[in-house]
Formats: sequence, C-alpha cells, structure tokens
Amino acid sequence: MARHSDGAQLQQRLGYTFANPSLLERALTHSSALPELRAEAGEDPAKSIAAQDNERLEFLGDAVLELLASEYLLSSFPGWTEGQLSKSRARVVNARSLESAARRLGLGDYLRLGRGEEKTGGRHKPTILADAYEAIVAAVYLDGGLACARTLLKHTLFEHALLEDGERIAESDRKSALQEFLQGRGQPPAEYRLAGESGPDHQKTFRVEVWVGGACLAAGTGTTKKEAEQRAASSALEHLGDLQRAEAGD
Repeated sequence: MARHSDGAQLQQRLGYTFANPSLLERALTHSSALPELRAEAGEDPAKSIAAQDNERLEFLGDAVLELLASEYLLSSFPGWTEGQLSKSRARVVNARSLESAARRLGLGDYLRLGRGEEKTGGRHKPTILADAYEAIVAAVYLDGGLACARTLLKHTLFEHALLEDGERIAESDRKSALQEFLQGRGQPPAEYRLAGESGPDHQKTFRVEVWVGGACLAAGTGTTKKEAEQRAASSALEHLGDLQRAEAGD
C-alpha cells in the first residue's frame, strides 16, 4: 500500500525519530486503506483493532498547528496587532501551505491507501497530503511533546511559509500592521518620507523615514521606495513594541 516501507527514511526527513513508530504508521494511513487492512488482519482481533486511519490525528494536529503558529508569529512579529496576527496565521496554516510542506517531505510516497484511491492518484491529491501533514504533526506531539512538534513545524512549515509568502507576510503586511497599531491607540496615521537616495540609476538605494505625529519613529533602506517603506514600518513596529513592553514593566 505504501510506495516506501522504510519509515526510517521519512523520520530522517522529518528530523524526528519516533519512540512509538505505530503513531507514524497511523498518521500515514488514509481511511480508504482500512477495509483492506482489516481484511488482511483476518481473525486476529489485535491487528484489526490496531488498524486505524489518520482522521483523529488530523483533528488533533489542526489544534497543535493553530497554537504553535500563533506562538511563532507572536515571537517573530512583536509589533503586530491581533488582526494582523490572525490573518497571517490563516495564511501560514492554510491547506495550500500544508500541502506544500507535505510535498517537500515526500509524504505521498509513504501513504497507505486503498487500491481505489491509489488508482485515482490519491498520493498527489492536495487534501489527502494536507491532512496527512496535520496527522504527522499530531503524531509527533503525542510521541514527543509540544517542543518536538514546535521544532518539526519550524523547519518543515513556518520558515518555508514565511519565505514563500514573504512579500505578503514578512513585509507587505508591516505597513498595514503599523497602521492598525496606531489606529488602535488613537494615534495619527504614519507618514513615509523619502530621506535620500544613493548609487547609480540602475542600482539605487533609497532611505525612507516613517513619521507619526511630527516625530520620526524609524527609517529603512531598500532597492525600491516600497521596500524601504516596508523596512521603515518594520523598524517602527519594533520600536513601538519595545516602548510598550517598557511601559508594561513600569
């Protein structure tokens, strides 16, 4: 049922070795495989009971993903508002991101599918791959705890998602995040001012300052004005976040 039976190879890709390999096996078992697995078990009740699909693990994995994605974004973007964090979390853990993570790991090669699902290309179906990835997350969590699940997600999903969607998540959203931060505190909107440019026409560097209420909060540089504005907004968010933490400490 599986193209590869070498679980050690997949564990190497995951960067995690299971103390209980049956959890990994279950995480890779699609519901379509159950009738055949139970037929193979025959009169052996232990084997029949042990044959379970990954749907319950998928349910748990979804919750673990939500928690650890929230934690990761809070740590990575300390100046972001609740609204901005929520939007970005939705992008990081959406079905497309999970499918991409599953494909990078080659999960399709290890799935246990029924013959019918195999014939219809189940190993490459986005939903099956995304669900299997969530099940893997849950299996790691159950086997090794939250810290192990956190490490798995960081190197197989979060870092890739931020790189792939970097323009939307890591940079483009920072101007809107700053705007939301200021509005939520009754402050005037940010104003971006070109403070200088250098270099030849084909390779210019721009410096942009972000001003709020007559004060310059931060500055940023970039190869385009837009990039410089995003970096200025990012620096301003970090500055405001530091001020907020200092005030809370007082």
